[in-house]
Amino acid sequence: MYSLKKLYKIGNGPSSSHTIGPMEATKEFLKRYPNLDTVNVILYGSLALTGRGHLTDYIIEKTLLPIPCKIDFDISTQMKHPNTMEFFGYQDKKIIGHMIVYSVGGGAIEIEGEQPLKEENIYPLNTFSEIAFYCKKHKISLVQYINQIESLDDYMEDIYQAMINSVEKGIKTSGVLPGSLQVKRKATYIYQQKVNETEYEALRRRVMAYAYATSEENASGGLIVTAPTCGASGVLPACLCYALELKKYDHKTIIDSLKVAGLIGNIVKTNGSISGAEAGCQAEVGTACAMAAAFLASLENLEIEAIERASEIALEHHLGLTCDPVDGYVQIPCVERNAVAALRAIDAAKLASYINSNESKISFDMVVETMLDTGHDLQSSYRETSEGGLAKKFH
Repeated sequence: MYSLKKLYKIGNGPSSSHTIGPMEATKEFLKRYPNLDTVNVILYGSLALTGRGHLTDYIIEKTLLPIPCKIDFDISTQMKHPNTMEFFGYQDKKIIGHMIVYSVGGGAIEIEGEQPLKEENIYPLNTFSEIAFYCKKHKISLVQYINQIESLDDYMEDIYQAMINSVEKGIKTSGVLPGSLQVKRKATYIYQQKVNETEYEALRRRVMAYAYATSEENASGGLIVTAPTCGASGVLPACLCYALELKKYDHKTIIDSLKVAGLIGNIVKTNGSISGAEAGCQAEVGTACAMAAAFLASLENLEIEAIERASEIALEHHLGLTCDPVDGYVQIPCVERNAVAALRAIDAAKLASYINSNESKISFDMVVETMLDTGHDLQSSYRETSEGGLAKKFH
C-alpha cells in the first residue's frame, strides 16, 4: 500500500476525482511537455458527464494558463476507466505530446502504460487480516504498525488542522452554494438551532452541522482534506469535532486515531475502490464512514478486532449506495449523505464496543471485496454519471 500521505490530501473541492486528479494530471503533462503552444483535452465517461458540475474543465484550464486549451466532452466512447482524460499537446500545429490519464479516486492518478512508482508502495501488507495477524504476532497496536513504516506526526498535524479549519469556516458561512441548483448552505442554521432537546441530542445535531460545514466548503471549492475523497470529506471531520466535544481524549490519541482511520481508507483504496465513478457512493461515503468508525473505536483504545468490526459495520451497511449527483454537482444528495454517515460512524463504533467481535463471521476484507463487486454490478448510470437515480428523477 501507498503512504497515508497519498490518501489524506489537502486540496480544493468539489471533487477529488474531478478536480484534484485532473489538476495533477495537467501538471504532469506540462512537466513532460513544457513548451506547448496549445493543448486539447478529451474527457470521457464520468468526467465527461459530470465534469462541468464538478469544475473539471475549469481546473484544467486554470492549471494550463496561459496556454490556450480546448476541452471536449466525449460521453459515448467507452474507455478502460470511467474517469479518463486524454491530453494532446501541440507546438507549431504539430502534436508533440500525448498522454492518457485515469483519475482513480482521492485525487490519485494513473498514466496508461506506466506503473506507479514502486517506492511509493511502502506498506508490505495489504489486507486488514494480514496487518492484524502481524500486529498480534509482534504484540503491537495498529498505530505502532503504522509508525514502524512511516513518520507521520507532523503531516497529521497539518491534516488535523485543515479538517478543523474546514468545519470552522463552514459553520460561519451562509449563502448559496455555487451552481444552477441554488442550494442554500445549512451548516450554520443546523448549528444554531434552538430546540427542546437533551444534551445528547444537541451533540448529534452539532455533528450533523459539522458534516454539513465541511461538505458545503467542499461544494464551494474550499480547502478540505480528502478522507478518502472530496465528496466524502465531511464525515471524518464531523466525528473529529464530536471527539473534541467529548473532552476525554488527549491530542496524541486523536492524531494516532486519525492514522488508524487512514489505514482503513488505504485498505479500501488498495483492495476495493474509493472512486464513485468506479463503484458508486459506497466507495466514497461508505469508506469515509468506515474510516470515521475506526477513528472512534481507536480513540476508545478498543482491541484490533473491535476496530475491524466498527469499520466492517460502517462499510457493510453502505453496500449498494449509488452515486447520482443532481446536475453533476457535489450537493444533492452528497452534503446530506455526509451528515447521515457521520452519525452512522458513531453508532457503528458504539455497536462494535458492545458485541464480541471475535464471534463475527464477516471480515472487513470480505466487505471491501463485496463492495467492489457490488460497484461493478451497478449500472453505469448509478456511478457518478448523473444519468440515473435522483439525478434522473430530479428532471
